[in-house]
Amino acid sequence: MSGSSNQYVTCGGLRVSERLYNLVAEEVAPGTGVEPEYFWNSLEKLVSDLGYKNRYLLNKRDEIQKKIDDWNSTDHAKDYTVEENREFLSQIGYLVDEGQPFKVEVEDVDREISDVSAPQLVVPVDNARYALNAANARWGSLYDALYTSGVAEPDSEPGDPPANYDPERGDRVIQWTRNFLDQVVPLQFGSHADAKKYFIAPAGHRTLELNVTLKDGSFTTLKSAGQFAGFFGLMYDPSEILLYNNGLFFRLLIDRSSPIGRNDPAGIYDVAMEAAVTTIQDFEDAVSTVDAADKTVAYRNWLGLMKGTLTIEFEKGGKLVERSLNRDMEFTNPYGMSVTVSARSMMLVRHVGIHMYTDAVKTKSGEQIPEGFLDAMVISLCAKHNLTGEGAKAFPNSRCGSVYVVKPKLHGPEEVAATVELFARVEDSLKLKRNTLKIGIMDEERRTTINLKECIREARNRVIFINTGFLDRTGDEIHTMMTLGPSITKDQMKKAHWLHSYEDWNVEVGVDTGVYSVGQIGKGMWTMPDLMKAMYTTKRGHPESGANTAWVPSPTLAVLHALHYHEVDVLEVQRSIQSRERVKLDDLLEQPVLREELSQEVIENELENNAQSILGYVVHWVEEGIGCSKIPDMNEINLMEDRATLRISSQLIANWLQHGLVTSDQVIDTFKRVAEIVDRQNEGVEDYRSMAPDYDSSVGFQAALDLVFKGVESPNGYTEPILHSRRRESKQIHS
Repeated sequence: MSGSSNQYVTCGGLRVSERLYNLVAEEVAPGTGVEPEYFWNSLEKLVSDLGYKNRYLLNKRDEIQKKIDDWNSTDHAKDYTVEENREFLSQIGYLVDEGQPFKVEVEDVDREISDVSAPQLVVPVDNARYALNAANARWGSLYDALYTSGVAEPDSEPGDPPANYDPERGDRVIQWTRNFLDQVVPLQFGSHADAKKYFIAPAGHRTLELNVTLKDGSFTTLKSAGQFAGFFGLMYDPSEILLYNNGLFFRLLIDRSSPIGRNDPAGIYDVAMEAAVTTIQDFEDAVSTVDAADKTVAYRNWLGLMKGTLTIEFEKGGKLVERSLNRDMEFTNPYGMSVTVSARSMMLVRHVGIHMYTDAVKTKSGEQIPEGFLDAMVISLCAKHNLTGEGAKAFPNSRCGSVYVVKPKLHGPEEVAATVELFARVEDSLKLKRNTLKIGIMDEERRTTINLKECIREARNRVIFINTGFLDRTGDEIHTMMTLGPSITKDQMKKAHWLHSYEDWNVEVGVDTGVYSVGQIGKGMWTMPDLMKAMYTTKRGHPESGANTAWVPSPTLAVLHALHYHEVDVLEVQRSIQSRERVKLDDLLEQPVLREELSQEVIENELENNAQSILGYVVHWVEEGIGCSKIPDMNEINLMEDRATLRISSQLIANWLQHGLVTSDQVIDTFKRVAEIVDRQNEGVEDYRSMAPDYDSSVGFQAALDLVFKGVESPNGYTEPILHSRRRESKQIHS
């Protein structure tokens, strides 16, 4: 079929897709000191030794869920006490005993992860252009971000910027920026708004300092001399000035001949902000990789990032543009020495969950292998090029010799321990130093949340990341309580006590165990990429909660969110958390069951909005292989959708079907009506395949229905089995 490979190469006890085999043999392995035959033999040994444990853990998930379903189906479950529920969860192994206090002990962590509080991007690695954009999003224009977003505008909802440059809007951006400079890098006296010239002068003790000439002819310096980090160009006429605040750099860009600089008293034409300091290159929720052909594309892009060779050509503004990785920048520091400043985002990589299996590699008997095993081996071998090869010289990612792996959808400490074991085996196979592979634990499953401290304990020598995610976490919450009763609406869920407790609990556990001192405590995605000013207003709450990173959907939003980390000293917040009253476990065990009768209008609106969310995303995933989409909702507000948003929407409708709030006919009728709306929203989109009026032949439409009508039986409410099956069907039909 188109885009896949039915040809396999036999390697010992494995059958490897020919195109994947060739990728490893010809592009990945050379230069790593690892021979292809040895590589595949090592993977075979992993599958043989650890494959049974992967199946055991998945079976245990099902067994536990069956016990919870049976418990929740009893009459007593409707009014059981929190104590009874806690005791029951302990008896079935869902809740484990918490051990003695401990602190994580992780070594060789780069400052971008251990010390810097800043935004984080998540990007589909199968799209080379997006992957490069994210890797290069370490720095961004503050002027552009403010002008585009309207953050500097007085109106609450400024709308899109005018088609032609608006000088008054531009002036407000410049004034806003000067106020920002006065706040984060104040002068000894006077304001940056009155600066006529910035220059570098000797300060004694063989050091240099930043000097500023004000419009009244007086001279001043920074209130805190340590915030001057360096410069580029001539001392008396620098073209860039490097400043520092709360762990983040930013640069004053000076050019009196530029269109903006010529009208600026100090010649400043922009302020470049350190923005997306870290990026997750994603092999999971943001991609659609269903076969060997898809996986090979994704692996090749990651290899190019690690080697520093990934390039992409595309047309922009009628011109052909080539994009590649940014090279590091050189500055002169206050001691007159040359220093290197990174121009690229520190890249983490997200593998798939343990529930995923792939036929890109099969056993000799024809069984699929755990896809996470394949990810661990191939992605790590690619990363060797950046640890010891050419990539390490020109485009280093980790200067501490680590590979940062985010592992999603782990359920509890036993599964974390299995991942630690897998990573140790991969390190031995690829001749990597022990604990080279660091672990990011995504706190997006209920069993992980309530056992988070013990999950961290299992990975205490590797863990560099924990984060919360409303969407997947809520999807799992609904699936866990599927037989207990109907779920509350999504809007009600956002205000639920358990959800706020979960957000606080994650930070508190991260502080108690010392994760905050070596790694990231993260918060979830802003899902409305066009509502930039609303994001700026809202997302300050993340650093104020003690999180030192949070996800944003674009480089521009990363610049805006970076401002919050200048305004809030996250480390101080985290220190204050150590003395506050802790969230109680019982708060996390509150289940979001509907306690009131909803009007028919509310039910229909909820059904319609979730149908829109499902259809708008699934039709692109299944028919075009797009893993992450910007989808307009019923109010024409663009939302970032991925499999996490899909999971909660499909699980909520499946739950309401289970408990009779909606009927099968009602669901189908709503989906058909909404499909027509989605088709209209996609008029003119290249390669789009309409769902209406021939719904039966639309693979995308049928996939959307499957997600709802098979939502109860789908393990943990995961969407991948249905999406993968239907995507392969679509590829077969349209080959």
